Parts: sequence; structure tokens; C-alpha cells
Amino acid sequence: MSKFYQIEPSLDNYWRSIILFGSNVASYKFALAHALYDLADSKDDFIRLDQLAKPFAHHLCEHLKTAPKQATSASSKYLSACSGFLDGQVDEDALIQQTVKLGFNNVLDAFHIVNRQEVDKRFFLDERYSSTKGIRLTDNFFKLTESDAFSSFTAETESRWRLVETAWQAGISRNLLKVEHDHENKALFTQIKDRRVDITSSRNSLNGYQKGRCFYCFGHISTESGSSNLADVDHVIPWLARDLVATINGIWNLVLACQHCNRVEKSALLPELFFLERLHARNEYFINSHLPIKETLIQQTGATEAKRRAFLQGNYNQVRSKILHIWQKPEARGSATF
Repeated sequence: MSKFYQIEPSLDNYWRSIILFGSNVASYKFALAHALYDLADSKDDFIRLDQLAKPFAHHLCEHLKTAPKQATSASSKYLSACSGFLDGQVDEDALIQQTVKLGFNNVLDAFHIVNRQEVDKRFFLDERYSSTKGIRLTDNFFKLTESDAFSSFTAETESRWRLVETAWQAGISRNLLKVEHDHENKALFTQIKDRRVDITSSRNSLNGYQKGRCFYCFGHISTESGSSNLADVDHVIPWLARDLVATINGIWNLVLACQHCNRVEKSALLPELFFLERLHARNEYFINSHLPIKETLIQQTGATEAKRRAFLQGNYNQVRSKILHIWQKPEARGSATF
């Protein structure tokens, strides 16, 4: 989704657009991203395929332990090799060989593709067909590792991976997955065959779409436990109005806010109408993302942009008639990024 990074064309947002908006027919993109995080301290810009293969395969195998479906296709020779490794039928050397042979066939070509076109900034060059066979990290990747946001990427990528694989596990093409929010534990979960399945942290799921910024003041926020700047998961239409809005705990109404905005200024007040447009824009990022948050939002708010906009306005108007005090727009602590 080009608008996501065009508003603030930073390397952080180019990378996030790849993780959030790139299409997925297998989870290899997430495994590749994790492998690159693991190799971020490499002093050499060239990484041989066999070097890349070990962390790549490791992350896939870790996910296969709890989520056997890692692709939309019915079968995969490479995923079968990973499963064989977990079962003790394939040793590590053979797994690495299979990863080099099969694991990178499509993901290296498709990694930088978002909405059917390549993003403007590449983080590695594909040199598989050279005599040395590998990838070459670009200056963009090394600059990315020096950014303040880089420490959040591992959790954001893991969160996105968990959401996608949960959708595949549930067979979302046949039964739309409803992602719900646990207000007490700040976590996303779903129901699969009458069984609750915990997916991931709400903070890590929401942070990428907000580009690591407070929804209200655009100040920098953190999702790392124990941080003095730890973001709050906030309801734009306040939790106080839960008797008026049936889906108030839905993802459509959840944002990340800095502690100053959420606890000192806004508290349980309804924010001014200005923020409804910002919430709509953020939700459209969800819609332009792929499964399963997109499907959840469509179920909760409407199948078209006009219906989703009317849904927000209708709920806002209903609560506005009951809550007399409105919270005004705070002083900006950062540049507008969405």
C-alpha cells in the first residue's frame, strides 16, 4: 500500500509495508525477515545462501511445532523437509541443503513486492545466480538496523506471522476468522471450533500500522515491556460507553496511545470528531492488509469504505449524545504519519 510509506517515506515504513501489506501464500517472508534480523550484526554485506538457510529454517521449524499449516497450498516439499527435521527423519545438514534448494525459490523474488509492484527501497540484492550464490545486503538494510524502530521489528513480524498462520489454520476461506481483543490481558485471540486460541499481543499487532507513534499526538511509543514509554492500548470510543456500542472492544476501535495522552489528558472522554477521520484512515490500512484483520474489520464495520465510515460516524453520534465532555486535540509531539 503505497500511501503507507509515501506519507512518511522512511526506511522503517518501507520495511513495515513489506511485512504488513505484502501478499502471503506461505510464511517464508516472515522467516526471511527473522533470518535477516538474526544476521543484522554481520560485518559482511554478502550472505551465502547456506548462511541464510540456517536461521531461515530454524524460524520456520519453530512455528511448525505449533502451527502445522504454513502455506495456502495443500502440500510443499520444503515444508515436508522441515517437518521431517522436527520428526528426526531429516538431519540438520540435509535440512540446510533442502532450504538452499527449495526454500528461497519464490521469497527472494517476492520480498520487496507490495501491491504487485516493488517498493522504492531495496534491503538486499538477489545474487543467487552469481558464482557465490547468495544475497547482498544494501546500505538501506544497515541504516534500518540503526533506526530507533528496529528493536520493535522482531515482535511486529512475529505478531503478523501469528495472525496469518492462525487464519490458515482456521481455514479462513471457508470460515471467516473473527479476531477479538482481551481487554484485561491486552491480547488478541479467536475461537476455533469453540476453543479459544490466543494469537499475539495487541500492542505488537497494532504498532506497525501506527508506525511506532501515538495515535493522538504522534509521539514515539514503545511496545517493550518495562519501558517508561510503554504504549497503552486505548479505545477511541471510550470503554465507558461499552453499553452503547456492542463491538466497542473490536479492533476497529483499538489504538496505541502514549501514557500522557491516554492517562493524563484523554482518560475516559470521547475525543473530538477530528480523530474519527484518523481512525478511519488507520482502519483502511487494516483493510488494505491481508488476512485476517481485514476480514475481521469487514465483519465488524462494513464491506465498503462508505459503510465503514458511516459505521464509525453512527457509533460516535450515539455516544456523543450521552457523553457531554469532549477531549480536544493535544499538542503534537511528532509529525503526522497517517
